[in-house]
Amino acid sequence: MSDPKSERPEGAALERVLDLPLEIHVELGRRRVRIAELLTLGPGSVLELDVAAGTPLSILANRVVIAHGEAVVVGERYGVRVTDIVSQKERVRGLGALGGGGGGL
Repeated sequence: MSDPKSERPEGAALERVLDLPLEIHVELGRRRVRIAELLTLGPGSVLELDVAAGTPLSILANRVVIAHGEAVVVGERYGVRVTDIVSQKERVRGLGALGGGGGGL
């Protein structure tokens, strides 16, 4: 028996949208440096970031913060445990900032 939703045009469109790949980034922090400082970096250099230790990581989809989490180790890899989902209202506000309102990346 087939799914009635997928037989409707809007159901098929939703199925296609849900199948689109989306790149997720996790941001630990940021720092602005001058080119001269960048050129002095080498193995063992440490860049101090703009966030305090223990601050939740930002999880971004298409450069918009969608959640926050904490770093975890999964086997031999890093992962992120989601601790908070950003509200839809805040996500939409983030999209507006990307549109040239001065608050984008």
